[in-house]
Amino acid sequence: MMRKTNRRDLLKAGMLGAVVPVAARAENFITPAMTTPAQPGAPYGAPAPQESDVKRLATPLAPQISPGTASSRTPLHKLDGIITPSGLHYERHHAGVPQIDPTTHRLLLHGLVEQPLEFSIAALLRYPRVSRIAFLECGGNSGANAAAVPPQTSVDLIHGLVSCSEWTGVPVKVLLDEAGVRPDAAWIVAEGGDAASMARSLPLRPVYEHGLLALYQNGERLRPEQGYPVRLFMPGWEGNLNIKWLQRLKLVKEPVFTREETSKYTQLQPDGTARQFDFIMPVKSVIVTPSVGMALKPGYQQITGLAWSGHGAIRSVEITTDGARHWRKAELSGPILPQCLTRFRLDWAWDGAPALLQSRAVDSAGHHQPSHAAWVARFAPGQSYHYNAVQSWRVEADGKVHNVYA
Repeated sequence: MMRKTNRRDLLKAGMLGAVVPVAARAENFITPAMTTPAQPGAPYGAPAPQESDVKRLATPLAPQISPGTASSRTPLHKLDGIITPSGLHYERHHAGVPQIDPTTHRLLLHGLVEQPLEFSIAALLRYPRVSRIAFLECGGNSGANAAAVPPQTSVDLIHGLVSCSEWTGVPVKVLLDEAGVRPDAAWIVAEGGDAASMARSLPLRPVYEHGLLALYQNGERLRPEQGYPVRLFMPGWEGNLNIKWLQRLKLVKEPVFTREETSKYTQLQPDGTARQFDFIMPVKSVIVTPSVGMALKPGYQQITGLAWSGHGAIRSVEITTDGARHWRKAELSGPILPQCLTRFRLDWAWDGAPALLQSRAVDSAGHHQPSHAAWVARFAPGQSYHYNAVQSWRVEADGKVHNVYA
């Protein structure tokens, strides 16, 4: 039976290693910052200079072939809580970031509706708005672990195409009700105003029930990289479906089979067929501390990570430090919301011996994370979309952490 680590015992044993006895002069403790008035605040705040290393990992994908195609990954291991600062939210661009004038941009709603409508941004901003805290994840996030050899790269390079924000905007159903949906409408095509003309087909009913025309992120207007002046947001659905710089919604009878839902964002099966229209992101958890690139010292560690599921809320997360021989239930930090990142934590006393760390999550719909071997067996080689297998980190005796398949 695995003995539960008691934080109080660790403190008594001095394993935290950061406690210093208080000197007698503590009552008259004066620091330099207390003696001189500082500069006033700036018009727009910025992080402390000492935190300048907390930044995204930006990667151009094909600059010679497709200028503007790039991704920027959230530094999950350098953040805490569940909200991703807007400036650190992951990005995925297929043709760069267009600079759109909100005074001239229009959103067209047409197709199988009783009355086609065109909305200015000023008009959209006059509609009643709602807010939703939810994650956004690229369909290719974590796909690096589908390779034959586990990549020895930082956690943000493997798993950093996921972030979580408060999104505020107009429910899609409000505009659909105003236009009037015809009985033969079953799908909706969303199109962006970037140079890639990004477009996806989505089933009409879930868009009507859950879709949001996002105008704000984390309390401020969308940034250009996140689709300013308006984007489609579908909580828990594949990132590519959340069309940025939204300019058109067309109601149709059936999907139109755009490039992004035929040659891309499909899942190749062992028999040569491919799964299409797999919209909802599966349950996943990732330990972000410790992870590759970190060096541990024996003693107290707090294992921390993130779990999420497009199918609902996270119900539980378990952690093993001995290669799945024993599992312990992690503490889930509130709030625990559906289609939202959930922070989990576990106290661990590392004795300096090699260890194998894993986490596994269960969501409110009863979905479990598969092992790496089970996930790979389901797909053809090279398929990397919607990867959600258990992540394994091996801690060596020297404290270094490696990515392994187990």
